[in-house]
Amino acid sequence: MTLLARYRYMALAPKARLDRSAYLLLSRIEAEGPLSIGQLVDGLGLETSTLNRQTAAMTRAGLVERIPDPEGGIARKFRITDEGLGKLHADREDGVRGLETVLAEWKPEEAAAFATALERFNSSIENLIGHAWPRG
Repeated sequence: MTLLARYRYMALAPKARLDRSAYLLLSRIEAEGPLSIGQLVDGLGLETSTLNRQTAAMTRAGLVERIPDPEGGIARKFRITDEGLGKLHADREDGVRGLETVLAEWKPEEAAAFATALERFNSSIENLIGHAWPRG
């Protein structure tokens, strides 16, 4: 697991524009829309202080912006900016190209079996903590 996570950031996307925490937060906001700190805490299982530091850094970098709750709630929410979305998509595309390189010599059925097993693995982890997979 460590190698898989580390390789994603070192080899699959050597031109990474985002650090790991920014990639994860932006992916979550892209998938679910604007989110408050509380929603990010619930969804990612991180401490409020950690998310406050990470979102502050991402705001300073122009990757997210704080907006009023579109549904009229009191909490302000974080929305991904065009710059953040561009960097997220570019990193994701680099990662896909890197993964294609890793799997280049695999038979199609081996790659499909790996994808199926990885999806089941993610689902099993999320079920243990009460989340649906895939998130969306």
